[in-house]
Order: sequence, then C-alpha cells, then structure tokens
Amino acid sequence: MTSRLGRYSKTNRFKPLTLAFSAVVLLSALSVQSQSQAQTQPPAKPSVSSGELIQGFSKARLANISASMNEQVRLGMFPGAVTLVARNGQVVHFESNGFLDAAKTKPMPKDALFRLASMTKPIVTAAAMMMVEKGQMNLNDPITKWLPELKDLKVETKDGEVPLNRPIWVQDVMRHTSGFVYAGSTKSPRIKQMYNELNIEARTEDITASQMLTNLGKIPLAHQPGTFWEYSISVDVLGLLLERVAKKPLDTILNELLFGPLGMKNTTWWVPPAQAGRIAETLDADPLKVEMLKSYRQTYNPLDKSYFKGGAGLLGTAADYLRFAQMMVNGGELDGKRYLSPKTVAFMLSQHTVGMGGSTIASTGPGYGFGLGFAVRLDEGMAWVPGTKGDAMWAGAWGTSFWIDPKEKLVGIIMAQGPSNRTHTRMLFKNLVYGSLMK
Repeated sequence: MTSRLGRYSKTNRFKPLTLAFSAVVLLSALSVQSQSQAQTQPPAKPSVSSGELIQGFSKARLANISASMNEQVRLGMFPGAVTLVARNGQVVHFESNGFLDAAKTKPMPKDALFRLASMTKPIVTAAAMMMVEKGQMNLNDPITKWLPELKDLKVETKDGEVPLNRPIWVQDVMRHTSGFVYAGSTKSPRIKQMYNELNIEARTEDITASQMLTNLGKIPLAHQPGTFWEYSISVDVLGLLLERVAKKPLDTILNELLFGPLGMKNTTWWVPPAQAGRIAETLDADPLKVEMLKSYRQTYNPLDKSYFKGGAGLLGTAADYLRFAQMMVNGGELDGKRYLSPKTVAFMLSQHTVGMGGSTIASTGPGYGFGLGFAVRLDEGMAWVPGTKGDAMWAGAWGTSFWIDPKEKLVGIIMAQGPSNRTHTRMLFKNLVYGSLMK
C-alpha cells in the first residue's frame, strides 16, 4: 500500500520546477514587453529645463561666447568683437566685448561699424539675383554684353596666351570661376605684376570704373572660364556689370533693392569724418594692418573718383547684417516683404562648382563647395567645425564672418577686426554657437 506521503511525492515532486519555469517565462515576457515599449516611446528629453533654453539654445552655454571673446582680447587676437546669434527669427545672443580702438580705451559698442570686406560679396550677389528674377539678365549671358572692354581677353598658359573656350558668363562672376584672380593670391607672377601695375584692385590710389575695366581687358585670365574656382575680383566685376545693366551706380542699386527696404541704415560705402569714431580698429601689432588699410580708403564718397568695390567695399554693423542674413535664411523674405523667391535662394545655396578645380578651404576649411555668393557645406562631416549639410557662409579679410543654417533656421555673425587671426576666430565662434544648441 502506498502511503499518503508517497502519493504526494509522486504527484507533486515536479511542482517547484513547474513554478520556476513559469516564472522564467513570465520574466522573459515582461522583458520583451519592456524592450518593445522602449523602442516605441520617444527618447528622453534633454536634462535641460525649458527655463534654461531659448529657442533650443542653452543660456548657460551661450554665456561662454562672451567669456571666450574676452579671452581672445586678452590674447591679442583683436581689440574687441560684437557677436550675434538668432534662431527662428529671434535673437538669442547679442553682445559686445573688448574695445573699439586699438589703444583699448573705448569699450566696444554693439553698433560699432566694421569693415565688412568680402562680406560685401553675398549682398551684391543677392542684388544681382533680384535683377535676374526681374528679367534684366540671365546667368548664361556673356559679361561682354555689358562690359565690352573685356571682349579681347585671353587665357595665360605655359605655352603662351590662348583664346577663351567660351565667354565668361554672369554666373562665373557670381561663383569665382571667371578666370580673374586677386593679385595677392594668384600663382602667376606675371598676372600679379599686371594687376598691381594697372591698379586693378585700387590698392593704393583711386581708379574709375571705366579705367579699371579698360586695364583689366589687357590682362590674361589665369584659367579658362568655368573650369576652376579661384577667389578673385569677380564680384567687383559683377558690381560694375550691375551698374551697366541698371544704368545706376552700385550704391544706389543696393540702397533701392536691399538696404532701404531691409532697414540697413548703418551699412555704407564710406563714413564721414563725424562718424569715423564708430569704426572698429585693428591692433597696431597686427602685421597685416598697415598694408590692408591702403586698400580701404573709406573716409570719402568714391562716386566718380573710384569704382564701388562690389567684392569688398562695405562697412556695417552686426544688427544690419542680421537683417540681410535673416532674409536669406527665411528663403528670401523678411517682415512680410519678398526679396527673392524660395527657389532662387535654394539655387544660390546649391553647389555650383561640381567637377571644377580649386578649393574654398582657405576661407571655409574643408568640406565646402561654392554656390552663388556663398560657400556651401557639402556634408555633415569633413569640416573643421560642426554644422549642417547645406549651411552657407562667407567672411571678410578684416576678421568678420557669418553663416546661415536654413535647416536649423539659424544665423551666426561675428564682427571683429583681427585679420591675421581671422580663420581661428571664425572657427572658434562657430564651435561656441553649435556647442550651445541643445535641440
């Protein structure tokens, strides 16, 4: 006879194993469910509270910009700077640091005037595209249609001068593929000498528009048009072309198309003596200062004396430049007024130098191509600083720089006058700005 204990052992001895197995199955199911929920739920938000953010920027990190600018002043990079950041049309950072003057006796004001140098170029190119939209010219029009002084240009080669394979187009003088150069950077000793002797860049004395074009027509190009990107006087030539198309001086063209409507009241070609004290200065110790100042004679109206330099001639403030840059990042519109169509802006900020030689690296660092008036980032990587594919920038020889990031609806502007350290400055500022962007 089997005892009750024996019967219990037979029927129940596997119960603990059954219970253990069930527990494992249950825990596994809960784990799978937890993983599934984790995959479908949105990621955790940053630990920064909304009160610590402004338009996605960390207020605490934005404060690093002023601290860094003050450190640059201490290190002797420049006397002072004005920095400005805007996102979604809202200014999130606008500060002045350091000093206005080389002697470091006057605090830097936010409305200081800076020599914009090549930050003139995007403005002139935008005005040119407004004229294209009005049907006043096409990008594939030869520039000799309005500038006959350049009809006999040749191209310098190791075997002598040769004819142009095709005309220089309007597009070429917007994107630096014309074959023109700057005397200071060309690799051709002969072209350099001719540019200097014929005063093409008005480096030491005035030269009228007609005389400049006549002289330029005597100098060979460094490259066949449309084959090589080389930074150059192209946008100066574009400015002279616009004057012929519109039958107006370039200052009037920009005032009517952009400066007046945008409210850029402090952007100008020259500064009268009474306002000269507003111009930010460069440290006397900067080795480029003395020579560069010879080319920037901006204390009198150049009209009828010297040509308006469409590639380098403007002075302006950070707040004024924001008006232009915000219009571009908005796709051609600001405060309800349309300046350029969204398609035209997207076209300008596209890569226009595919398959050509040359590089923008000296101004932008690696990873950029060139559109119409702007360098354009080609990918997320490769560059020396963070950014977004499609962001666009340019900078000035005196130390100013800006960029627009259409995807992030972001504008960054730094105004400084430290030509010898300009590449360092523009990269530093961009690192500081993107390092503050949290979401």
